[in-house]
Amino acid sequence: MTKKIIAFGGSSSKNSINKKLATYTSSLFQDATVEILDLNDFEMPVFSVDKEENGFPKEAQNFLDKMEEADLLVVSLAEHNGAYTASFKNILDWTSRINGKVFQGKRMLLMATSPGARGGQSVLDIAKDRFPRHDAALVGTFSLPSFYENFDKTNGIINPELKNNLLDIIKSIDL
Repeated sequence: MTKKIIAFGGSSSKNSINKKLATYTSSLFQDATVEILDLNDFEMPVFSVDKEENGFPKEAQNFLDKMEEADLLVVSLAEHNGAYTASFKNILDWTSRINGKVFQGKRMLLMATSPGARGGQSVLDIAKDRFPRHDAALVGTFSLPSFYENFDKTNGIINPELKNNLLDIIKSIDL
């Protein structure tokens, strides 16, 4: 049976480099169907307990439903001021109020990239610690530094060492 990958970049930017990395990475898996999520499809009011009194936005449940469909999650987080983007954090805040186990025990390849040399390492470190508490089964992590020097829209990752590192992680994941 064909497995399903749900992939997304943790940014609402229409030109998100993290969405590009998640899309590229998910295409490297064999014998899988892939659905790429756009965080803009899950835009909600900024979470507050006062707003929660009026119920949950349907977009929060829709996001949880997508997590449930996945055999593997491929997530690449953008970093704003050393942490999650506001758009991703808001989705996490709303969904975790419906189900604290947002990722529902699904296996996850967790990544980050940025234009800088650290490759989103700060947000990756935060997520490696936090996501298992939301029931993510981390099966690998990957950071792509200096996105614009190491990624080409036609060929994907062009740095041979970094590409091989990612391919090794993918090979280790039994889809």
